[in-house]
Formats: sequence, C-alpha cells, structure tokens
Amino acid sequence: MRAVVQRVSQAFVEVEGEVVGRIGLGLLVLLGVHRQDTPMDAEYLARKVGRLRVFEDGAGRMNLDLKEVGGEVLVVSQFTLYADTRKGHRPSFLEAAPFDLGRRLYEVFIDHLVGQGHPVETGVYGAQMRVHLVNEGPVTLILDSRDRLRP
Repeated sequence: MRAVVQRVSQAFVEVEGEVVGRIGLGLLVLLGVHRQDTPMDAEYLARKVGRLRVFEDGAGRMNLDLKEVGGEVLVVSQFTLYADTRKGHRPSFLEAAPFDLGRRLYEVFIDHLVGQGHPVETGVYGAQMRVHLVNEGPVTLILDSRDRLRP
C-alpha cells in the first residue's frame, strides 16, 4: 500500500461538481493499493499516517502530530500510484489491486484512522474526482507499507 501524504491548511474533493469531502488543517492522503496488499498493510500505513509528526511546534520544528494540532484527514483513492512507466509511454496498472480488493483495503485503512480517533473525510472510491488543496510547507511524504519489511 502506498500513500502520498501532504500537510494541508485545507483540502476538498469533488465528484461531478459536488464536494464529497472537506477538511481544514490536516493531512491529504492519496492512497494506492497493491494487488498483494493485505489488511496488515492497511493497518500499518494508517498507524504511520496517524502518528506522523509533521506539524510545526512553537519553535517552528516539525514535531507535532494530527491529534496535537486538532487536525483532520482527507483520504482519496489513487490506483495510479502503482503505475509502471518503465516501458513505452502508456502507464501499466497491473500492480494495482483489482477494484473490490482495493475498495476493501481502502475502507480498512480509513477504519483504522477513525479507530485512532482522527476525524476522516473521503473521496468516492473509483470515481473521477477533482482534488483541491493548499499544501503547507510544502510538506509531501511518500509512505509504503512494504517499508516495514526492510531492515
């Protein structure tokens, strides 16, 4: 499971011109699910996102997490995070999870964030979406659940 995490002062996502999720200060998470991912990947990544210390303290250092700043999370599915562009010019998405598995693990990820006590908004899984954000910093991190297997 792969996530692009952006620290935002505000973000919202639209589907067919309608806002379906909106947050103020917090994290925008673009979430991709790999075809071999399991609920353990979703739990690991949600725990990592929920505990990221990427908000500034009084000294201007990234030292505070979501709870300490009263932040929210906006989770948007993005299967294109598993695009393979090594051959040619048209991306291949063979490594991305099939629709049903992707949706299930996306929901598991969200459930784990909510279980940690974070306010969570979402996009619509599988929909064509427009994501609007104000990236603060800018701070953008790429997290991958497979990193937990590396020494």
